[in-house]
Amino acid sequence: MVGESRIDPWSSQQSTDYTRIRDNFGLSEVEISKIPNPNQLHRRGIVFAHRDFDVILDSIHRGDNFGVLTGLMPSGKMHLGHSMVIEQVKWFQDHGGDITVTVADLESLATRGVSLEEGRRIALSEYIHNYAALGLDPEKTNVYFQSMRPDVQRLGFMLGKKTNLSEFEAIYGFSGDTNLAHVQAPLIQAGDILHPQLDEYGGLRPIVVPVGVDQDPHIRLTRGLAGKTNWFNLKERKSGGLIIGLSIQDENKIQMGVSESGGVNRQVRSSIFEKLKLSLSKLGFADILANPKHGTIELPGATFGDKSRIKISLLSLEREMGGMGLMPPCSTYHRFAVGMTGDKMSSSKPETTIFMSDTIEQMSKKVKRAYSGGQATIEEHRRLGGDLSKDVAYQYLQFFFEESDSELSSIGRDYESGRLLAGEIKQICIDKASDWLTDLSEKRDQWSDRIDDFISPDSR
Repeated sequence: MVGESRIDPWSSQQSTDYTRIRDNFGLSEVEISKIPNPNQLHRRGIVFAHRDFDVILDSIHRGDNFGVLTGLMPSGKMHLGHSMVIEQVKWFQDHGGDITVTVADLESLATRGVSLEEGRRIALSEYIHNYAALGLDPEKTNVYFQSMRPDVQRLGFMLGKKTNLSEFEAIYGFSGDTNLAHVQAPLIQAGDILHPQLDEYGGLRPIVVPVGVDQDPHIRLTRGLAGKTNWFNLKERKSGGLIIGLSIQDENKIQMGVSESGGVNRQVRSSIFEKLKLSLSKLGFADILANPKHGTIELPGATFGDKSRIKISLLSLEREMGGMGLMPPCSTYHRFAVGMTGDKMSSSKPETTIFMSDTIEQMSKKVKRAYSGGQATIEEHRRLGGDLSKDVAYQYLQFFFEESDSELSSIGRDYESGRLLAGEIKQICIDKASDWLTDLSEKRDQWSDRIDDFISPDSR
């Protein structure tokens, strides 16, 4: 928590002051002009902030490999809010990203009390089945279960050496009575986020994690942990360009040419710098100012846009030298869709959301009862108009059901002017949602006997 902006991955109450959240937590604003073929979540400002999204956009523009990591908590039914992440994942997949889906069955067991067997059933029937229906490609998607991939747990354990309880208290608000399995869960999740970079799971490449802003504590923790493992630091020079510095750690002293007594082995240090200069020259840099004594290399001609490819080159060298070579994850953040009652959507409160498995009749009843931005009487509404910021039906058209920006704008104008009544905008939402649910149901039927196509061999 910073100031009055609350971000808690497990809380049912969250701040929706997105400008304050973005500013207080150091998130960057999404620039729509830089996004190729933006989807409706981008165009409508629903994806509103990011960390290092420009790294992924550079990969897209260059045709370089990048990965996407998303996860699911198998503890309830899949609802509309969950579909926002899959819409973004599909966009990344359409632009060349490979997809890794984490089934957080260990976290669900630790924080929700859901058994591993029940978690598997929920994940396959409620989530992966709908992911297929929503358009993910099984050829580019790998779903695994935390409990069945020891490499994730091993990586989480290793990363735990780079943090402490004080940091967890600062990030998550943990206290002395916090369940230790709950404390361990974020480390496993850090392993989830970073492990697709391991050679066995796709190799070194940028990884992006599209999430709701409530999940940013996990991203901050993971980025910090990855940074602490790096053997080479890359920063901007005060006078322009970039500077690379050695990060001497207990586990890399020998490789960095530092003896037990603290002295520098000049031969080893010179060898490191020759390797650094060779890797940088391959990227096209000629003006390389090396200072082995101080452990720095300056690149006066490098720009901010060069950072990601220099970073990958440094991480590759780190791996050759025996380090982990982990790149901090990139992330994008979307706004919350309001629940039917005006509060947060929740799987445990059916009246707050539309489930993927809802019938048309069930959905219609929920929309008709949904919180409205209309006035108390028809006369007042004709005179004063409706409030789009409060109207659930309009926001569901905006987030989920109306693909046409011009049509959405027209509906909004008519509602704000009073020409369109609250009941009428709800009926528009019902009609659009009916088409959406019908299409989803038909596609689910098409995938009913092919769900295993999405599951990684180690999780079957």
